[in-house]
Amino acid sequence: MSAQVFAILSGLIEDRLGLSYTLDDKPLFEHKIATRVLELGFESALDYYYYLRYDDKNDAELNALADTLVVNETFFFREHDAIHAVLSTFIQPMIERGLRPRIWCAACSTGEEPLTIAMWLEARGLLEAVDLFASDISDTALAVARAGRYRPRSLRQVPAGIDPARWIETERGALVVQPKLRSAIEWRKLNLIDQVSLRVMSGLDLIVCRNVLIYFRDETVRRVASYLSDCLKPGGVLLVGLSESLMRFGTELACEEHAGTFVYRKAR
Repeated sequence: MSAQVFAILSGLIEDRLGLSYTLDDKPLFEHKIATRVLELGFESALDYYYYLRYDDKNDAELNALADTLVVNETFFFREHDAIHAVLSTFIQPMIERGLRPRIWCAACSTGEEPLTIAMWLEARGLLEAVDLFASDISDTALAVARAGRYRPRSLRQVPAGIDPARWIETERGALVVQPKLRSAIEWRKLNLIDQVSLRVMSGLDLIVCRNVLIYFRDETVRRVASYLSDCLKPGGVLLVGLSESLMRFGTELACEEHAGTFVYRKAR
């Protein structure tokens, strides 16, 4: 792939998906693009670019490309201390006051994260007291999430005191999440850099958007943080990944620490 083709193709992907690639990423990018080019029978990456730009009806191929480019690396109870902190600090007290919180897991990949939240809530008898949403850009990832069927690797880190057997059964070598938890989540396909599509996500009390901002360049992070802030209620909270920080981006959200976990809160 020439430098020119890399520039226009990676630029198109960043415009449509928000994923940023530098010249240092070029070998990996070429390898992943080659997979789609060969599968579809294009003669070159340039031909593939033209197809994506002008002939990809309903973004069908762009969606398939997203599955190729994004590493859907997640598992149950990932960074569980942070999940426990935000749910116990913000969500449980709201329910105890008679309110009905709205929670959104953005970029949920194959669904282990929102299902972990559902497990936490169910263990405390609170699952039916919230509105729980989860979204991703990948149709393939969302299909896995809706089915609730996983490989054993998805349960590789279980915090002390938690018995996954309460919610997960083993069936022919696969982990299967109880239908009650899967049906408690409203699964949606959303692109985080598409401000218009995010308008359906409003009035939220908690947004969990972890380990996705690392794929965006700084300007895209600022945009996405602004979009997510618009989706929050006054006083609502955004939780990002442990390796992510919004401090240097100057967002309108204030950083707070609760039980050792940093969150970003919208002013009341």
